[in-house]
Amino acid sequence: MNTQDAKRVLETALICAQQPMPLRDMRTLFAEEIGPDTLRCLLDELVRDWEGRGVELVPLSTGWRFQSRPEMREYLDRLNPEKPPKYSRAVMETLAIIAYRQPVTRGDIEDIRGVTVASQIVKQLEDRGWIEAIGYREAPGRPALFATTKQFLDDLGLSSLEQLPLLDGATQGAAMLGESLPDQPSLIDPQAALALDETANDAAAEIAAVSTVAAPATAEEDSLPLPPEPAADAAPMEPQA
Repeated sequence: MNTQDAKRVLETALICAQQPMPLRDMRTLFAEEIGPDTLRCLLDELVRDWEGRGVELVPLSTGWRFQSRPEMREYLDRLNPEKPPKYSRAVMETLAIIAYRQPVTRGDIEDIRGVTVASQIVKQLEDRGWIEAIGYREAPGRPALFATTKQFLDDLGLSSLEQLPLLDGATQGAAMLGESLPDQPSLIDPQAALALDETANDAAAEIAAVSTVAAPATAEEDSLPLPPEPAADAAPMEPQA
């Protein structure tokens, strides 16, 4: 198979993929006849081929996918006017602390926020697939250590934690993040993968506004009812390397 045919096959597979495609699946696509270096060259060519168009090919933590560019969001929203669920300030502050201070325990989060972290806040973030327990701290009670997941990075459109925006050292209280990380549309229809909401990319800029020492939220705010989330598989409890 020549390079142009291989690129056409890879492009088709990526467009039709229901989720980000890792390199190992790409190699399977070509029956291991194309090595990782050649695949990366093909991916670089595809990225250039799609420059200036409404859709871009991007690397994420779990693989590569085609997605709409941020400037297309205004138009795509007209097809799906329903807004994603809003998350309370307490939820977004907790998520931001975990993202920038991980791994952390609930006690660490409470020390930073100055209020008790309600159990439903942690459960909501776990059910959404944005955080998971990766082990336990060797301390009284052996509290669980929480960290963000690859799903969190995928929803932000990032491939690694190093791509999180740098904190500017602001001393103001944590900003209300609002609609930061959206529910992803169903990827059963291959065309839906091309219309992924870019709200997640906006979240990166918003999270950057969160100070490393968040202002305490009120008890009333922490007790806000949380929107129901689909159940997720249990988070792994073994420490990660």
